[in-house]
Amino acid sequence: MPLVEIDDLSVVYGGRRRTGKAALDGVSLDLRRGETLGLVGESGSGKTTLGRAVLGLVPVTGGTIRFDGQDITRADRRTRRALSQRIQVVFQNPYLSLNPQRTVLQSVMETLTSSPEVSRDEARARSIEMLERVGVPPAAVERYPGAFSGGQRQRIAIARALVPRPDVVVCDEAVSALDLSIQAQVLNLLVDLQDELGLTYLFITHDLAVVRHLCHRVAVLRRGELVETGDTAAVCAAPAHDYTRALLASAPVADPRAHHLVPPAPAVTAVPAARLA
Repeated sequence: MPLVEIDDLSVVYGGRRRTGKAALDGVSLDLRRGETLGLVGESGSGKTTLGRAVLGLVPVTGGTIRFDGQDITRADRRTRRALSQRIQVVFQNPYLSLNPQRTVLQSVMETLTSSPEVSRDEARARSIEMLERVGVPPAAVERYPGAFSGGQRQRIAIARALVPRPDVVVCDEAVSALDLSIQAQVLNLLVDLQDELGLTYLFITHDLAVVRHLCHRVAVLRRGELVETGDTAAVCAAPAHDYTRALLASAPVADPRAHHLVPPAPAVTAVPAARLA
């Protein structure tokens, strides 16, 4: 059974009801345990809306979302609070996702202190351990976000998402605000943590190079509709939809002779254990 099942999902924001244009229109997807599913498409295609629907941050107009066999489409606040320990998120902007008035340790501990099953001492120990795992030494955990670079802040945001030991992490453009060299470091970190902790990622991005290296499967959204899905290597090597071909053609590749073509299969094998240079 897939860990997350999305069936005929529709989301219509209030301002679009008059026009009849949905942010998501009949999208069906599944997310399997231990995999990385890349969600791609241009701006406004509905990628972030789908991720926010899974997180319970936007109301669902139609369809269902099931998590580990449980219908969570319209879960109440109490159920969502319990689910937050199993479904976490890493947001795009590391400069806005951390409270500048809290130390990084306080920000990471916050995801555990809401759980009555975890004592404050245990929350502190687990938070320090996770921060150290992502590259923040214990001597720095009492510092404020302003003392860290963008890449370091995103590592802290990843630690905050992983400290509750979730099953699923929604990564919403998690590396797009970072420099290319820092992107590679953060992506390698996500790969390592997935291997160590058995994580499942829903990776929302517009960067097809990231999808090729990180994702087992890819789903392509266009104007709120799912136009293509499949294994990353297969979709990149032989896209079935014109829109997917256009997306691939718009992404530059290193070989000028192949710029108008999709990369050959060996260059796009999506294995999380493969690290970026």
